[in-house]
Amino acid sequence: MNGPTQTQADRRVFVDKQSPRAYQALTRTAEDVRAVAADAGLDRRLVELINLRVSQINGCAYCLNVHTRAALRAGESTQRLGVLPAWRDTELFSARERAALALAEATTNPADIVGQQDAYDAARQALTDDEISAVVWVAITINAFNRVSIMSKHPVRTIPAQ
Repeated sequence: MNGPTQTQADRRVFVDKQSPRAYQALTRTAEDVRAVAADAGLDRRLVELINLRVSQINGCAYCLNVHTRAALRAGESTQRLGVLPAWRDTELFSARERAALALAEATTNPADIVGQQDAYDAARQALTDDEISAVVWVAITINAFNRVSIMSKHPVRTIPAQ
């Protein structure tokens, strides 16, 4: 015997492949949300920080892999990416970025009513209404993609060193 075989019960359904129309709709939503974020004045680095922070909270390895590469392509530093889980404990992030990250976390953990209100109050001080809306939409969208990848167990493949 060559080792254990994967049974039907062990295999996860890749819901994006099983229901492509639904996944395509989610992808179109993500494209629209990126446009809303750009129109609101959120640069791609901040959008990717939001994507990464939400994916860290949710523990989505696949999205962390995708959005780390996207953040680096957008010009984000490895230092800031490395300390992102502890963004509150460093001065590397601007007031605007801090407000956006807090709001994204509150969107990801809506049951924390006190934290949600604190994050919203901070966002009102640092972000415009359009920026607040865009941050919330970015967080909602990456939360949806996180669930697709987590429930499908999308694999993270090794990328050759560059």
